[in-house]
Amino acid sequence: MNRRPLSSVATALVLLVAQGTAAAQGAGPADTLRVCAADDDMPYTNARGEGFEDQLATLLAQTLNMRLERVGFADPRYLVRDGIDKERCDLMLGADSGDPRLLTSAPYYRASYVFLSRTQDRLELRDWSSPVLATARLGVIPGTPAETMVTQIGRHADSFRYMMSLGGNKAMRNRFVRYDVEKLVRDLAAGEIDVAVAWAPAVARYVKASPVALSAVPVPDARKSNGEPVVFSYDTSIGVKKGNSALLARVEAALPRLRPQIGQVLAEQGVVALGGQVAGSTATAAAGSTLR
Repeated sequence: MNRRPLSSVATALVLLVAQGTAAAQGAGPADTLRVCAADDDMPYTNARGEGFEDQLATLLAQTLNMRLERVGFADPRYLVRDGIDKERCDLMLGADSGDPRLLTSAPYYRASYVFLSRTQDRLELRDWSSPVLATARLGVIPGTPAETMVTQIGRHADSFRYMMSLGGNKAMRNRFVRYDVEKLVRDLAAGEIDVAVAWAPAVARYVKASPVALSAVPVPDARKSNGEPVVFSYDTSIGVKKGNSALLARVEAALPRLRPQIGQVLAEQGVVALGGQVAGSTATAAAGSTLR
């Protein structure tokens, strides 16, 4: 199960034309960093380069002294298979650390899922045994660890309709469904739901922009009734094709120099305020942080 839901709806692979030409800039293939990125996966990436991973890709290319070429994909499910494996692009940001399909770098940030609620409601949220979760109107993204635990506490049936609304009430069978994390935060602020549970980097931008103060509590790891662990904190890395150890080594060498810029991007995005941190850093936001 992915730590975050992918969020594009389409089936075709779309290759974007690089900004400028190699000839115009005197760059050959070895001087170009081709980064795989989804075309509609905000707040991470989009075709206009407005996501925070788009920002990080730009910083990485600059640090490596390479020209950035964005290779866009309409359906991120096939980004590794049709992008990395077929060598249409060189690397991807936002990979799960240790993804067995890739060679992955040391993590560049670590984050968790968060319980979100309106600050004015003063809800006591600590873990999945918190009494308020028995009656609160819940909002979670289908296909995430949060849905697993909503099932475990017996709240899946009465939360199902709202979960489906986040995907436009589209069935997942034989298609990819984009789930609207911005709507999740907006509905929470408007009082349509009482508690939202989401991957912090996915919602941080929208929590930060909310006109209503929202409180966030990191979700601790949990267990299913059969003892199986349900993990809510994850490391994020840069992934390259298996066997491309030369590029991975260059990326690994660049990451320590990029830490200050990564921290700035995460802070501007609001991820730090929700407990995220640059990998290797000991600075985290306090549990129960509030953003207005």
